[in-house]
Amino acid sequence: MAEDTKHGGHKNGRKGGLPGSSFFTWFMVIALLGVWTSVAVVWFDLVDYEEVLGKLGVYDADGDGDFDVDDAKVLLGLKERSASKPTVPPEEPEPYPWLEELVPEGAGSQHIEEEVQEEMHSPLHETVYTEHGEDFQQEEDGPAGEQQPEDDFLAGSEADDRFEPLEAGTLQEEIEHSYTVEETASQVYKQDMEEMMYEQENPESIEPVLDDEKRYHDADDITYQDYDQQVYEPSENEGIETSDNAGEDSHRILEEVRVPPTEEQQEIPPETNRKTDDPEQKEKVKKKKPKLLNKFDKTIKAELDAAEKLRKRGKIEEAVAAFEGLVRKYPQSPRARYGRAQCEDDLAEKRRSNDILRRAIETYQEVASLPDVPADLVKLSLKRRSERQQFLGHMRGSLVTLQKLVHLFPDDTSLKNDLGVGYLLIGDNDNAKKVYEEVLNVTPQDGFAKVHYGFILKAQNKIAESIPYLKEGIESGDPGTDDGRFYFHLGDAMQRVGNKEAYKWYELGHKRGHFASVWQRSLYNVNGLKAQPWWTPKETGYTDLVKSLERNWKLIRDEGLSVMDEAKGLFLPEDENLREKGDWSQFTLWQQGRKNENACKGAPKTCSLLEKFPETTGCRRGQIKYSVMHPGTHVWPHTGPTNCRLRMHLGLVIPKEGCKIRCANETKTWEEGKVLIFDDSFEHEVWQDASSFRLIFIVDVWHPELTPQQRRSLPAI
Repeated sequence: MAEDTKHGGHKNGRKGGLPGSSFFTWFMVIALLGVWTSVAVVWFDLVDYEEVLGKLGVYDADGDGDFDVDDAKVLLGLKERSASKPTVPPEEPEPYPWLEELVPEGAGSQHIEEEVQEEMHSPLHETVYTEHGEDFQQEEDGPAGEQQPEDDFLAGSEADDRFEPLEAGTLQEEIEHSYTVEETASQVYKQDMEEMMYEQENPESIEPVLDDEKRYHDADDITYQDYDQQVYEPSENEGIETSDNAGEDSHRILEEVRVPPTEEQQEIPPETNRKTDDPEQKEKVKKKKPKLLNKFDKTIKAELDAAEKLRKRGKIEEAVAAFEGLVRKYPQSPRARYGRAQCEDDLAEKRRSNDILRRAIETYQEVASLPDVPADLVKLSLKRRSERQQFLGHMRGSLVTLQKLVHLFPDDTSLKNDLGVGYLLIGDNDNAKKVYEEVLNVTPQDGFAKVHYGFILKAQNKIAESIPYLKEGIESGDPGTDDGRFYFHLGDAMQRVGNKEAYKWYELGHKRGHFASVWQRSLYNVNGLKAQPWWTPKETGYTDLVKSLERNWKLIRDEGLSVMDEAKGLFLPEDENLREKGDWSQFTLWQQGRKNENACKGAPKTCSLLEKFPETTGCRRGQIKYSVMHPGTHVWPHTGPTNCRLRMHLGLVIPKEGCKIRCANETKTWEEGKVLIFDDSFEHEVWQDASSFRLIFIVDVWHPELTPQQRRSLPAI
């Protein structure tokens, strides 16, 4: 018995431990402690209830003295605020100096500032190079000389931003002869922006819009329509095209990038391959958190947050209504107006509406026009305004915005870099060059300025001088430098001076996703298309076209010779800087799927013959033309702009020796009356060392694997 008790037993047989009533006892003890604690809080006035109610009062939107469901509805714009007990100071025309003492600096602004922090990074560096909606149309910016005075910048409106949907490529006819060879860089930029217009009338024809982009190509056989399509998609200088093997498009900086095949074919712009995983590059992109709220906006932060949350959740229409309500209530609130601009911007994208986008552009300007606007918000608003102006093709309006930004923030070199891009977009290479020289004088290691400066030098045919700038700019890893266009032009420049490192850079561009291969370096590509340098008629599926060309080759030849003999200047010299030496001219019948009626008067039977074959006459990424090359001509190695076409060469007048064409690593010669077919997105090169001229007929066709829908929707090049 004693032993049991010693080990925890009980003399009456019950096990040791807490008694059965212990749980109830502890419960009562805790309950009593809670009661006495509550009494103590009240009796000794331990909590300042007035202070607590004062803090909640900021969220008392309906004026009933507490924060409840009704208050939440008011903040979200679902219910009108009670007029009897306003909780916010009355509107005043000037900023609110009296709030300075009430609101500590930086208080309460973190949430909204974080919402837009990423947007501070200039969209311009990327937009100018990416291709947004493939079938978008641009709006014209007005005569080149009508630049808006800077003094009127924040007061004027986009009254002349009128836009009517145009057919793809219609702008080209108006501007295709407006660029000189020295303006190649600007052509490239303009091209990139060409497709970024919203086309409301034909939404089905629009390819997926990808952010992050502008691009430029050396404009080999490209004519540039304007561009946020931004994009100035290349349109080959059809009328002045000069490339024998489809090579006119050579060194374009501007094209789409090939990616591994996927189930659904889509055209991919080069910007999508830009590397962002590099820790060093990420570090360079980091910027100081922007300050977007002035002192008054901090007092209405809860309402701003509620409206912004709607926008972030994709409830665009509700967010528009919420911010419009805030702008009506607080007309002097910069952040409310900026929120409205963002919502209009988002809504324009959602509805693909140019009209709504123009409203957003105007609202961004209004933000910067208000009093007491934080500097960071001014910068953010005007930069976005410039980007969206470019998207609509308003290059000169965008330039004025950029000039204003540089005037307001003269020490910000990134804005000067953007200004340089703005000059390139309107074809003003000289001023662009001056801007980048100024940037490099202040920050000699600025990679973005280096690649663009090198690009301009190469466009001016200063090949050797351009190489170190392009090379060092790419090696810097700065944002905006890992772009296929710069690899393209660096390699091309090296090839022209005999530098064997050219293919090393092509290989690096391929490894980084900019090129499909070292040989295939086109920049505007569609996923998954069969890729090989040389094709047979059977492989293309266009055997009827090939047979018709070969059967009627003498008729085609005779009309071509007749045009040459007339000496009416219908054959135009190649002016895309593709020749090392020699004489090479072309006479174009179709370009970008459009028939040249005047040209066809000189070759009526040939044109009548071709109209039976829509795979060529409807190829909006190609041309149909005669090409004559005289002895002593050498065409540099180059590539076309896109993998969406194949090129046929019909031999018409071929000297017995001395004429040859290389595509990739295989060289062939022409035969009279026979068709050669190759993919000009692969590197190709031409030699004419005969004793007499060589005449061929060039016929571009859609890549056979493109679907009918893609053929309808792909933008012209």
